[in-house]
Amino acid sequence: MTEILIPSLDKIADAAQEFVAQMGHRRVFAFYGGMGAGKTTFIKALCQQLGVKDAVTSPTFAIVNEYGSDIGPIYHFDFYRIKNLAEVMDLGFDDYAYSGHLCLMEWPELIEDLLPDNTVSVHIEETDNGMRKVTVG
Repeated sequence: MTEILIPSLDKIADAAQEFVAQMGHRRVFAFYGGMGAGKTTFIKALCQQLGVKDAVTSPTFAIVNEYGSDIGPIYHFDFYRIKNLAEVMDLGFDDYAYSGHLCLMEWPELIEDLLPDNTVSVHIEETDNGMRKVTVG
């Protein structure tokens, strides 16, 4: 298990760079954290580190956004508004999750039963002093 501390928003690029350096060949990441914990903000920083030129926004209503990057397509999911697992299957979740491309998922606890076995859990939490702690593993 790895911990990455983000002392302030102006240091998020450093934290994202550290995260990217540790990704290895892993491609499916589930980001856990409460509302306002910084999941989308951290994913935006990760995408910048990976060469995404497009605007990175939360796919709250679309459920999934696709970005072009230096490593190929990146799929960014937000399952906050899903109503049931059938909705996720209907959008072709398995095709994305098993594509070999990077999948970054917010609110994965809502689709736990569908997550691939090789999914990496990433927990983001705000500490007492306002920093963010990213725990990978």
